Amino acid sequence: MTTPRERAALIDLRLAELYPETPIPLDHHSPYTLLIAVLLSAQCTDKRVNLQTPGLFARADTPQKMVRLSVEEIDSHVRPCGLAPRKAQAIHRLSEILLEKHGGEVPRSFEELEALPGVGHKTASVVMAQAFGVPAFPIDTHIHRLAQRWKLTPLGASVERTEADLKRLFPREHWNPLHLRIIFYGREHCTARGCDGTVCALCRELFPARKRAVRVKRA
Repeated sequence: MTTPRERAALIDLRLAELYPETPIPLDHHSPYTLLIAVLLSAQCTDKRVNLQTPGLFARADTPQKMVRLSVEEIDSHVRPCGLAPRKAQAIHRLSEILLEKHGGEVPRSFEELEALPGVGHKTASVVMAQAFGVPAFPIDTHIHRLAQRWKLTPLGASVERTEADLKRLFPREHWNPLHLRIIFYGREHCTARGCDGTVCALCRELFPARKRAVRVKRA
């Protein structure tokens, strides 16, 4: 595997074999509840978000219901997700904006999503991909780390550079399931501490010479 494109093709194949299904990690039942869940996932695990959102969504799972809650009430449900009360304030205000400007619906464009409070490019990308099926490549910490480990983007690359490189290397029609597959693999197999680029099955297949070099050095 001498070129990034060759490595990308193998990664695409192996991850599709390993993860034929790509369930969305964040529990939700509408584009709005997905938007809220993704916003809450910033600097927080999906598992913790999924523990907190049932209580919140039982109270308010539409913009109309959310704006009836105070920021303090929202915060009482989402505080364990961190960055409180900023997330609660963002949820309340974006719900108002959805009612004021979008008829209570989650907009279907990157520009309109990114204009909402608390919604950056990654959050918008997740919503566009997972709620509306628009090809996108949201870059989380696992994807950013593995893209460098697998030499698909340079060491020290920005998130923006990583996204651009991965979009260039992988077929557009694969972006939505593939970004989830890379996340699953980074959590389960090629972890930050459990693999140094020579341990997991995919790293060994991608870089057999790297494995031998490490063995010689340790010997």
